[in-house]
Amino acid sequence: MAVLSKIRQRSFLVIAIVGIALFAFIIGALIENGGFGQTSRNAGTINGVDIPFEDFRAKVDVAQKSQQGISMMQATNGVWDQEIKRVLLENQYEKLGLRISDDQLINIIKEDPQFAQNPQFLNTAGKFDKAKFNEFIGSIKNSSPERWQQWLDYEKQLAQATTEQMYTTMIKSGFYTTQAEAKFNYELENNKVTFDVVSVPYSTIEDKKVEPTDSELIAFMEKNKSKYKADESREIEFVLIEDKASLADEKVIKDKVNALLNPTTKYDAATGKNYEEAGFRSTSNVIDFVNANSDIKYDSTYVSKKDLPTENAEALYNLAQGTVFGPYMQGDYYCLTRSLGRKSGVNAKASHILISYKGAARAQATRTKEEAKVKANEILAQVTANPSSFMMAAFTSSDDSSKQQGGDLGYFSKGQMTPKFEDFAFNNPVGKIGLVETEFGYHIITVTDKQDGVRLATIAQKISPSEVTSDANFTKASQFEITANEKAFEVAAKEMKLTVAPKAKLLALDENINGIGNQREIVRWAFTAKEGVVKRFNISTGHVVTRLKKINEAGLLTIEDAKNTVGTILRNQKKAELIKAKMTGATLEAVSKTTGSPVKEAKDVVAANSNIETIGAEPKVVGTAFSLKTGAVSTIIEGNSGMFKIKVKSSVAAPVVTSYTDNATKLNAQAKGSVAGRIYSSLKKNADIEDNRAEFN
Repeated sequence: MAVLSKIRQRSFLVIAIVGIALFAFIIGALIENGGFGQTSRNAGTINGVDIPFEDFRAKVDVAQKSQQGISMMQATNGVWDQEIKRVLLENQYEKLGLRISDDQLINIIKEDPQFAQNPQFLNTAGKFDKAKFNEFIGSIKNSSPERWQQWLDYEKQLAQATTEQMYTTMIKSGFYTTQAEAKFNYELENNKVTFDVVSVPYSTIEDKKVEPTDSELIAFMEKNKSKYKADESREIEFVLIEDKASLADEKVIKDKVNALLNPTTKYDAATGKNYEEAGFRSTSNVIDFVNANSDIKYDSTYVSKKDLPTENAEALYNLAQGTVFGPYMQGDYYCLTRSLGRKSGVNAKASHILISYKGAARAQATRTKEEAKVKANEILAQVTANPSSFMMAAFTSSDDSSKQQGGDLGYFSKGQMTPKFEDFAFNNPVGKIGLVETEFGYHIITVTDKQDGVRLATIAQKISPSEVTSDANFTKASQFEITANEKAFEVAAKEMKLTVAPKAKLLALDENINGIGNQREIVRWAFTAKEGVVKRFNISTGHVVTRLKKINEAGLLTIEDAKNTVGTILRNQKKAELIKAKMTGATLEAVSKTTGSPVKEAKDVVAANSNIETIGAEPKVVGTAFSLKTGAVSTIIEGNSGMFKIKVKSSVAAPVVTSYTDNATKLNAQAKGSVAGRIYSSLKKNADIEDNRAEFN
């Protein structure tokens, strides 16, 4: 009872504690779910369609695993583009009612060689059996949820690709070039005009005389906001303090490696006597010696001369067996190399002509195996009789991409080619031509070269900073961070004899910073820090001390950026007025006299090109020339590179033709060839896209 009494006496405190706990729970849930304006749980929204972050991240992970060597941000950008395209196109499919039925999907699948040629799905007649295939898919569904999900993902990708192809084909079918359009294009390419021209380049006036003011730059951009809009950005300045070896560190490593060359005297505690241990030059157990003393373990591979380090290739390749080359530097490593001998024919070089057939691996051909064999033997007879015709035969007949190089496959070592091909290349002399069948079809092969290789044992020790040096570099970076927070960044750097790198401008999804490479962490920091803040970052090559110099909100280009783009336009406009005032006179000769610019002839210029020799592309000038009669003099023309005045000397109409079908075909092909890209660009330009990726990466 006494306990209950005390609880009642302190009931307010208990209620307060429970209330605070509940409040904390609710606040935590709100933050977790994006409440109170916190981070969205979507990577973005495209025309009202949310892209959940978890789904997006899973796709990015898959992209990184399937495309080796790409960075996280490269994968992120690639997946984002795919998501935009998917959402925009699916919206179009929905409007048009485009769907892929199950029967259509099966028809597509059975044309895929990995299914169509799989014995598991073939009937007794050797044809694709839909029932067997469905039975297999059913077994996956019932036995392996993971494989079933993989199949559903594949099915979805296949349906998307097929629907996109249908959609693109439908749009292409709506393209048609009329004879009138074809005629107009023909005349653009073949009508010619010759004229005299006086040109006064904008470069004749110094930029500093016509520099636009900041207000002029802003006013111009305000009139063209959509063209000169800029995303939110940050400007940073930084100092890189590299963690590299000192001269003392370098000497320690070099002395250590040099000492390995010759025998050393050591003491044996067990016997109480000294003994001599062989050095690298004389040891009989070279492999163990290398593995015990090198940062890079022994490699028994025979290496051709072309694969040796360029600067020492000659010396290493010709090194007599048992002798040592070095010491020498190879990148960051201090090295000694001993030759263990040479072997002939470690690499082969060959050219081939592939004649594939329906059913062969990766084949696109429709010919039968029997037809392929006949054709291969015909080509073999031709190139055997005339070996110099091999390259042309490959160009015209091969089914392999190497046809573009005349069938040349370059050098390759054992294990790189399919076994039968490899056997022929390595077991026949240079110049031998023969026919080999592999899983890819029939290969007519000519062996064009062989390379010998050397086996080398190399002791390589990396010259890296010692712990003392690394500690000193860290201390220096830390001290600079403190000083740069107390003084102006450049002043602090000058006092410590450090170099401030050129200013770097960063966008929210950037990852590379000029001079220090991939530094996504620094970019993320720049978009959360306050202007003027200084922070040290440890990177793989040392330490970076960074200052957030400026925050640029989304809107128009910064004045500095505008000076490089808008500034050129405004400067040329001002120059145009100054030049125009000089170009007085009714004739070209008079204008030439007042400006000091010579009269030049532009001969046989066509409208489709609009290029004037020694001047460049000037569509306004060429267009004016075609609009004037012979002998007529133009008014002053404001061109791309300067101001112009022209006089037409002659014009020649294109030869009359009876049909413009060829032109129509060409224009039609050009229009259809760019359909896919133009569709996507148009849809994206008019889409409502909210990009939240920077919140997660």
